[in-house]
Amino acid sequence: MQPSKRQRLVVALIAFVVSLLATILAGSFPSSSSPSQPSRSPSPSHPAPSASGTAGAAGSADQLRIGIAYGDSLTWKSDQDLAVGLDDAVNSGAKWVRVDLSWNNIQPDNATHYEWQRFDRIVKAADTRKLQVLATIAYTPGWARKPGCGNDPSCPPARPAAFAAFAKATAQRYAPMGVHTWEIWNEPNLPFWAPKPDPAGYTELLTATSQALRAADPKAFILMGGLAAVGTDPSSGYVSQSEFLAAVCQLGANKVVDAISYHPYTYPYLPSAKTDFGTAMEQISSTKDNLVGVLAANGTPNLPIWLTETGAPTDGPGSATDGTSITADTTHVSEAYQAKIAADTVPAAAANPHVGAVFWFADQDAGTDKDRQHRSLFYGLRHYDGTPKPALQAWKDAISAYEQRHPSQAATPTGTG
Repeated sequence: MQPSKRQRLVVALIAFVVSLLATILAGSFPSSSSPSQPSRSPSPSHPAPSASGTAGAAGSADQLRIGIAYGDSLTWKSDQDLAVGLDDAVNSGAKWVRVDLSWNNIQPDNATHYEWQRFDRIVKAADTRKLQVLATIAYTPGWARKPGCGNDPSCPPARPAAFAAFAKATAQRYAPMGVHTWEIWNEPNLPFWAPKPDPAGYTELLTATSQALRAADPKAFILMGGLAAVGTDPSSGYVSQSEFLAAVCQLGANKVVDAISYHPYTYPYLPSAKTDFGTAMEQISSTKDNLVGVLAANGTPNLPIWLTETGAPTDGPGSATDGTSITADTTHVSEAYQAKIAADTVPAAAANPHVGAVFWFADQDAGTDKDRQHRSLFYGLRHYDGTPKPALQAWKDAISAYEQRHPSQAATPTGTG
């Protein structure tokens, strides 16, 4: 029997109401990104309202931040050398600088006196050049260290609340000057957390500090301290990045940050290399027990990963490789091969959708020929005397090529206001 005209109208009205309700409900709940294809991390200017682990899905797609990591070197440079160092970032096309904001430098003597001028110069010089600052808050002054820890600034504070109070004061001073991106400690899975890594101690510090920073800076974008790419080795005090990340995630560390940071030094291999054992870059999302897998297993599959240090040394003990032959004695790379690594770093980072930023370490060598026993001093894009290595031009060319493929990146404002 054919329905009457009135019945057809009622059916049509019901269908319209159902469709309208479906549209409203669909707009009320954000769609979740697939863990294998997240968008880039959110802009530090507009972080997700909470560190829920879905920050990656809230970010702007294809936005890779590129910078140079300077460690603590800029703090002690003359105004002229500070300008040269930051001009390297500008001239290379990098929009970011990562700099240690050392508690040991700012409050070396006691809890009431601040040497702010040591970091003020860097922030003001970076702002003049429209460079964004990633400030790594770390390192404990002697008066605040745990008893018996000695003279090592890598010793954690006796009271995490004291470190958090320093971080809050830091944000109160520098957030009005445009700094909103904060990394809490450096390589806590190494004895940079002295005398050995402590997931529970680090999580306690990170949680208290994150709360203090957000109280002082509503725009705060907070990164977990950069994890070194190492294998677990009790004799050296090393805990692998995946093992350490799993331990702190189980304690809730991934729920109080907007991103994690990681240091994938891949030399003597190129960052894009595929190897049987998996390079440090592959361990982000490709190998067994990769970082993304750990985050997913702990409820934050879309938490962005910032590569806040990577690079390759051109001197040190042992022998150098040009990439064609790698031996048991290989500890560093030729300058020509360092340039190839620099050229490969940006596209390799850009190819992984989980990566939100990449920083080259470092701008300038910290040692001369007499210091050859320390390869850690020779990661620079420049020699100790300031003359450029081929890697400086290679880094610039890689950034330029990336921006040509992503023209919106070149036009993105670098200020955080």
